[in-house]
Amino acid sequence: MEDPDVIRRAHLDYFMAGADVATTASYQASIAGFVRHGLTPDQARDLIRLSVTLAAQARDAAGHGLVAASVGPYGAYLANGAEYTGDYDLDEGGLLDWHRDRFEILATSGADVLACETIPSFDEARALATLLRETPSVQAWVSFSCRDGEHINDGTAFKDSAALFEDLPNVTAVGVNCTAPRFIPSLIRQGATVVYPNSGETWDAAAQRWTGLTDPVEYGEAAAEWRALGATHIGGCCRTTPAHIREIRSHLA
Repeated sequence: MEDPDVIRRAHLDYFMAGADVATTASYQASIAGFVRHGLTPDQARDLIRLSVTLAAQARDAAGHGLVAASVGPYGAYLANGAEYTGDYDLDEGGLLDWHRDRFEILATSGADVLACETIPSFDEARALATLLRETPSVQAWVSFSCRDGEHINDGTAFKDSAALFEDLPNVTAVGVNCTAPRFIPSLIRQGATVVYPNSGETWDAAAQRWTGLTDPVEYGEAAAEWRALGATHIGGCCRTTPAHIREIRSHLA
């Protein structure tokens, strides 16, 4: 029987070569959130595991690709727009405790890689770095949500945030997502290699809606620029559609 760690490493080499990735629907899922809506903790854990099973089924139906288990930020649980500000009511220790149970579920789920994504807070990044350091056999990428071309959403420099993961060999890449496309070139110059920004629209947390317009063709043209600047993995986050992904493929083919 082949060594699972060898198989996982081969999968991650495939990812780094530009494989298609199916991301699980666990971004906003949490045990606390499900319990708040009437489920038991065990039912909540089962649903989080199910997100990986469903993504694997989609991957198998397509006949190729990897499964990335989405580890979304604490702000997604709060559902108040905090993933766009990093304005949290927990410190690093509290964030470590909040993330641990779901992280362990996803880390042992059979997913090929963890996507620790839309991280807006330096304290939250430190908490996730601790969990990744505790699980060296679990591969991951880390991506931050950023307020401009140099800072994550709580105001910490992107370079300082990314540096938290430099000594972790199980972190395959660091980048940005859930960020305005116009900031991506500067963030690539700051060291981001995985980039999957929003469509270009803006989230209005007070009104609970997106505003602005986006053009998939312009998005594809921008993707070609991001690749030329050094991005190795490119996709789309909030409000991007199949049309955006088709344009990325067209411009990067």
